[in-house]
Amino acid sequence: MPGNRKLTVVASLAGIVALAGAAWYANRTPPAAPVATAQGNAATVVETAEVRRVAMADEAAALGTLRSNESVVLRPEVAGRIKAILFREGTPVKRGAVLVELDAAVQRAELQQARASLDLAESNFRRTEDLFARRFVSQSARDESASRLEVARAAVALADARLRRMLLVAPFDGVVGIRQVSVGDFVKDGDALVNLEDISVLKVDFRLPETLLPRLRVGQALEVGSDSLPGERFAAQVDAIDPLVDAQGRAVLIRASLDNPEGRLRPGMFARVRLILEERPEVAVVPEEALVPSPGDTQYVFRVVGERAERVAIRTGVRRDALVEVLEGLAPGDRVVTAGQLKLRDGAAVRVVPGAAGG
Repeated sequence: MPGNRKLTVVASLAGIVALAGAAWYANRTPPAAPVATAQGNAATVVETAEVRRVAMADEAAALGTLRSNESVVLRPEVAGRIKAILFREGTPVKRGAVLVELDAAVQRAELQQARASLDLAESNFRRTEDLFARRFVSQSARDESASRLEVARAAVALADARLRRMLLVAPFDGVVGIRQVSVGDFVKDGDALVNLEDISVLKVDFRLPETLLPRLRVGQALEVGSDSLPGERFAAQVDAIDPLVDAQGRAVLIRASLDNPEGRLRPGMFARVRLILEERPEVAVVPEEALVPSPGDTQYVFRVVGERAERVAIRTGVRRDALVEVLEGLAPGDRVVTAGQLKLRDGAAVRVVPGAAGG
């Protein structure tokens, strides 16, 4: 037993000596040096992008509504009973096509009667002309016969017009909607029968602030999008500018038109409008992520000069496609920090690494 205690004590002393030696060796070894610049300050790792020039359009955005190029609700001018419906709902029709026919038996009889009276008046006039040429009748008798002929002709024209009013025809090429009546229905004058829409061309109405009025003109190009067709854009152009400015909203109403040959857009749909005010071929831009959040209206970025970051105040313009226009403060070719700027301060040392922003 005494021998075991001596071995335990010796082993403990050896362990203590080993630990003390390891500690002494560790204290002798210098620690690893941090990344430093030539001036000896630790550098912050950042990503950068170059200030570059791109083509950018000066534009205005608005919300609008699509409308038919032409739209009408067919209504009869006279009361009558529907004899025939000559169209299929939701199908295209040509201008002049008969869509609804009312019972016109009375009107046809009136036209036949008027034509018979016209035949008699023409026969009497020819006979009177012959007698007048042989001086058997007076000038007044000839004039009276001619007047009766003109009255007969007018009666035929009137009866024919009344007959034609019993037919409802398409006033333009378009697509008929959903009818509200059936064959045999008795309709009054002015009752709505069916709508007709010309959707080969669509109109889009939207409003812009009155401050843009001096920059608006007929013929300007614009793009129209719809939430129903995400990601698609349709070319359009300004057709008219309302001369009256809305006194409440201080906005001006603008109407544009766009081709819709496939009928993918429909009247009444919500539209997002992008009006191009001016095309600018060279605009200095930086990525949006280069902007440093700061209170107030002033915008800042960090510009890399050598191995240092400079905090620069800039004046910005329009923003589009994750790019920001730079009006003042930077020049093309400058490099700005796009990642890591939250750890920077003015004059801080930086080490640039490649990144998605173009470092």
